[in-house]
Amino acid sequence: MTEPSYLAAVRESYDTVAADYTKRVKTPAELDPLSRAMLAAFAEVARTADRGPVADLGCGPGLVTAHLADLGVSVFGIDLSPKMIELARQAHPSVNFTVGSMTALPIRDEELGGILAYYSTHHTPPELLPVVFAEFHRTLAPGGHLMVAGYVGDDEHLRPTRAYGGHPVSYESHLLPADRIVGLLDRAGLVVTARLVEEPGNGAKRTIATFLARKPERPCGIPAGGHSGH
Repeated sequence: MTEPSYLAAVRESYDTVAADYTKRVKTPAELDPLSRAMLAAFAEVARTADRGPVADLGCGPGLVTAHLADLGVSVFGIDLSPKMIELARQAHPSVNFTVGSMTALPIRDEELGGILAYYSTHHTPPELLPVVFAEFHRTLAPGGHLMVAGYVGDDEHLRPTRAYGGHPVSYESHLLPADRIVGLLDRAGLVVTARLVEEPGNGAKRTIATFLARKPERPCGIPAGGHSGH
């Protein structure tokens, strides 16, 4: 499959800012109580379901990946930026990290018990989100869990030129309404079980939404790979 053009900008930008990003981004311990609670809830449901390992997609320098590992989750990280993966491996040598894209995951069908997409889907153009969510559905085992978290907005399209210490960046961000994200997950065959919307405040300048979802169990009589459209 030909790589979507926006991925080159995302990869190059995060390779450029990787070192300063790692210094500036909050550690899980520094997150607000609700964000920490949602991560803990996701870790618990993924552990309890026990359908397979959890993939932290868009893991960056691996801070949240390592946090999930500390919570007892069998987890590995994937990121588009080779520099981010290099930093993650250096900081967390006991966790596995791999370079890869959410649009074509290097993961077998129904291999995962859980997926975390933590502030990592907003660079995807809205018209390509169905491709990403279809990959989530393909790689999740029946009964597997998904958590998507990030900024939401009223179809805001952001084009920053510099970030994380003033480094030049060329990625773009797309902030969609929370209801639209729920609709896209539903159309991908993923059932949203909970959502938390945090209004701006407590240091956050934008609205944050967290979605918990799961892939339904396969009905009796339908073999693996029998779902349509993927």
